[in-house]
Amino acid sequence: MKRLAISAFALALATGIAGVAQAQSNSSQNTRVVCEDVQVTQTNTNDPNRITGTAIGAVAGGVVGNQIGGGRGRTLATVGGAVAGGVVGNQVQRNNQNNNATVRTERRCREVQQ
Repeated sequence: MKRLAISAFALALATGIAGVAQAQSNSSQNTRVVCEDVQVTQTNTNDPNRITGTAIGAVAGGVVGNQIGGGRGRTLATVGGAVAGGVVGNQVQRNNQNNNATVRTERRCREVQQ
């Protein structure tokens, strides 16, 4: 009786291992690995929101705008100059950051179902 129980256990264990091996081989047959090269741009900056360029441009634009007009026109020119200078300063800093960026190629792989 003991021998029959051991034989049954061994048979069940062998069948289970074979089933796992077959499941693994079937899953590998249904998938394939797809790799692609991707360009990755890394901006080398401590100011990703370009606050410095915006602030300097706004101050410079406000100073220039303040030189124009008189009375209420001077106020409008100062505000307009500050807004325009902020936009220009932001764009100048963006262009400088893009020119100093590091571009590298990475290989990215993933499994897909067939």
